[in-house]
Amino acid sequence: MKKILPFLLLITVCGPLFLNAQDVSALVQKVKAKIDKVNDYEAAGKMKTNVTFLKIPVATVKIYFKKPNKLKIKNEKGISFVPKGAVSINLNNIISNGKFTALDAGVDKVGGVVVKVVKLLPEDDNADVVLSTLYIDETNLVIKKAKTTTRENGSYELEMSYGKYTEYGLPDKIIFSFNTKDYKLPKGVTFDFDDGSEAKKTEDKAKNKKGRAEISISSYIINKGIADAIFQ
Repeated sequence: MKKILPFLLLITVCGPLFLNAQDVSALVQKVKAKIDKVNDYEAAGKMKTNVTFLKIPVATVKIYFKKPNKLKIKNEKGISFVPKGAVSINLNNIISNGKFTALDAGVDKVGGVVVKVVKLLPEDDNADVVLSTLYIDETNLVIKKAKTTTRENGSYELEMSYGKYTEYGLPDKIIFSFNTKDYKLPKGVTFDFDDGSEAKKTEDKAKNKKGRAEISISSYIINKGIADAIFQ
């Protein structure tokens, strides 16, 4: 009897944790199944970039995606103003390979919607993504918010709102937050600086600041095929 009691105690304490882990893993897989419906897409929209030391006009953009992890954002002039490494941080990449441990982190609210919070720890110690936190709308099986910490390209946060493309897990609006110290201007591109300072001074100002890109998407063309040349 003395040997049985510790075993029963272990089941009592650890049993619910094991069940919760199973529940959130199943939830992530359901979200993944929805995202997996999309093999490729071309999206049209507007992107507003807010970086404290730069004046960047609202841009008309095209977003291209192709499985497994090709993603490109182009504005009307063919230039993308997204932080280095950020284009590879997308929902498909975060959960596509399935090689992670899912942990139940409780509940929260995003935009007034109650969401399940799930932390994903990669099984590969050398993976670029160190930790991802997903805020999942369990009713619609979509990710409302995602926080990702990477080894090489800083930390990023995505917040999404959904409409007519919910069945594909594709958002109508994306708010992308990042550290401006990870922000790199394309070569040969210049902007008006807020205080007229030189580029070197703006780099100093960028440290430990937050930037934000807001993309409002008007339409998607889904699963019609996209040439690999688009991503070169």
